[in-house]
Amino acid sequence: MNEAMKTPSEARAASGGKNAWVLAVTSGKGGVGKTFVSANLAAGLAKRGHRVLVLDADLGLANLDVVLNLFPKITLHDVFTGKAQLEEAILVAPGGFSVLLAGSGLVEYSRLTPEVRDKFQAVLATLVPRYDYVVLDTGAGISDVVLYAVSLADEVLVVATPEPTSMTDAYATIKVLATQQRRRTLRLVVNQVAKPGDGKIIAQQLQNVVDRFVSTPQGESVRLSLLGDIPSDPSVREAVQRRQLLLESLPGSAAARAIQAVAARVDTPDERG
Repeated sequence: MNEAMKTPSEARAASGGKNAWVLAVTSGKGGVGKTFVSANLAAGLAKRGHRVLVLDADLGLANLDVVLNLFPKITLHDVFTGKAQLEEAILVAPGGFSVLLAGSGLVEYSRLTPEVRDKFQAVLATLVPRYDYVVLDTGAGISDVVLYAVSLADEVLVVATPEPTSMTDAYATIKVLATQQRRRTLRLVVNQVAKPGDGKIIAQQLQNVVDRFVSTPQGESVRLSLLGDIPSDPSVREAVQRRQLLLESLPGSAAARAIQAVAARVDTPDERG
C-alpha cells in the first residue's frame, strides 16, 4: 500500500507504535465547547512535553483560528488544491502546539467526496510520523465528513454538556459510532457542569441508555469512559472573548485545572479504551 494512503492506525502499526496517537474530538450538538476542549487539551498535552498538532477537521465551518486568535494566510484548502505545501500551512499556536487550520465557508467541503476523502487521509498519514498526538477537531453531528474524520482516529472523545438536547445528540453520535465504526469504547468529557461529580452522573445516565439500546454489529457492549468534567467557569467566557487559551491566560482557574486533569488521563496508556 502507498505509505501516504495508509490510515493512521495502519501507519502506527507499521512504525511499531512510534507514530502519533490520533484523537478525534467530536460532539453530537454544536455549541458544547468542542473546539475549546480540543485547543486546551492540546495545550495540556504540550505542557506534558509532547509534540502535538491540532488538525481543524471541521471542513467548511472552521473556527479553530478564532479560538486561537490566528490569521492564517495558508490553510488546509490551499494544501488540498495544490496551491501550497503542507509544511507551509502548519502554524505554531499559543500553548506550544502546532495547528493546521481549515478554511471557513467552503461549500465544497460540506460533503464527503472521494477527492476530499483521499486528500484528507493523505495529509493525516503524512502528519502522524511527526508528532506524539494529533487531535482532530471535528464538526458536530453525524455528517459524512464528520464520520469520516472520526473513522481515522485511534480514539474518540465525545464532548457533551448536562443539557438534555446535548445528551440526546451525544447518545445519537455514540450509537452511530458503535454501529457504523464498531467502536467498543468511547471517551467522554462533560463540559459546563454545575458542581463536581455531575460528570459522573451524566456519564452514568448515558451509559444506562447505551447499555439498553446500543451494541456493535457483533453484539458487543459499548463502554463510555469518563475522562472528566469541566465546571461552568466565568474564566472560560473571559478567555474565549479574549481569543486566548484558558491554560495560557488563566491556568489556575477551576476549568483550566479540570482540562489539565483530562490531558493527564489522555496521556495515560492504561486509561485508553
